Amino acid sequence: MSDLNKYQGVIPAFYACYDDQGNISPERVRGLTRHLLAKGVNGLYVGGSSGECIYQSVEERKVVLENVMAEAKGKAVIIAHVACNNTADSCELAAHAEAQGVDAIAAIPPIYFHLPEYAIAAYWNDISAAAPNTDFVIYNIPQLAGVALTGSLLKEMKKNPRVVAVKNSSMPVQDIQMWRDAGVLVFNGPDEQYISGLAMGACAGIGGTYAVMPELFLKVYDLFRKGEMEPARQIQNDIDRIIYKMCEAHGNLYAVQKAILAKDGVPCGSVRKPMPALIDSDQAIVDEAHAMIAAAIAKYC
Repeated sequence: MSDLNKYQGVIPAFYACYDDQGNISPERVRGLTRHLLAKGVNGLYVGGSSGECIYQSVEERKVVLENVMAEAKGKAVIIAHVACNNTADSCELAAHAEAQGVDAIAAIPPIYFHLPEYAIAAYWNDISAAAPNTDFVIYNIPQLAGVALTGSLLKEMKKNPRVVAVKNSSMPVQDIQMWRDAGVLVFNGPDEQYISGLAMGACAGIGGTYAVMPELFLKVYDLFRKGEMEPARQIQNDIDRIIYKMCEAHGNLYAVQKAILAKDGVPCGSVRKPMPALIDSDQAIVDEAHAMIAAAIAKYC
């Protein structure tokens, strides 16, 4: 087991970076990595939901991680999500991630078929065995995976000494307390309740909107650690209003966020089908959300 004190703070979920033809862009991957490191984030979560992993091939996911590591290795904590919907590809990505020197790998449960808990445990343990020297993070996101982590499943997984944390993206903040009581670290998932997750004992947050406004999440974390809850709450409320605005678009949330980053000189391309791209009427929402972010940063940071 590694030094677990490194898992803290603000860890943006890394966006898929495509060129103008929709292919993985190593240059844009590196550009986004440099941009986020310059903001002072504690780490990056690569290859998860925000990275559109389920729409990418194994080789594409390797290219993304390799280019993130080329910029970030030794500079920030890197957690690589390696799950695919079959064990063999997941193990291949896990071994590749360990070879790249990531701090941890993570995996959702198998999706579509609702497998029994012993089969889910076997899937996760097989993935972990492919990266035997790397910390393992269980990714609990039942609203998308269709499978929820349970106390009994976590108890079984705790027999694996590489299991150190749960990335908890279920909405009940109570879940964080339950996983903490089971003896693992917990990363808060829902961005709209980052401060609530910290209050319930999360060591850090991993979130899909952090990359467009890392300054705000970093400020919330700093204020929380100082015990200054009221100003932290005010920033969290403004963060939530920004998220609600971005979700008004016809296009996918990640398409909106990539357009916001493009306005700041960090191109990431669009999103991959079947996720919907922006339409012309979304530009006003992009502009308004971008302005809201800039105003909040000027006010609080």
